[in-house]
Amino acid sequence: MTGFAKLLKNQKILVVEDDYLVALALSTTLEEAGASVVGPIARAQDAVMLIEEGKEHIDVAILDVDLNGEKSYAVADALALRHIRFVFATGYGVDAVDRQYRQYPRCQKPFDHQALFRALMVRGS
Repeated sequence: MTGFAKLLKNQKILVVEDDYLVALALSTTLEEAGASVVGPIARAQDAVMLIEEGKEHIDVAILDVDLNGEKSYAVADALALRHIRFVFATGYGVDAVDRQYRQYPRCQKPFDHQALFRALMVRGS
């Protein structure tokens, strides 16, 4: 386990990703790094409902920007309202993220695990 990965120990990370194989690989990587995965969740509406219910503690989240043609911005808004850090994930460039959300961290797919771990550790997002 790398130095970055050790910092994910005991973190509860919400994964919002519509591609089953990507979600599975990402969840496995996070769990191997010591995190507990919440989800994965494939639909924005389901993720927002989980966040609004407040029954599940979430330290940080990874949001696929495009969920089966629907943007994950409602999820980002729900997280930001509750001061929960998140990272956008996309296989496209910075232009794939609407201008008003570009101040939030973004990781490129396929994931560079070290870059992802660094983004998850950024405070104050």
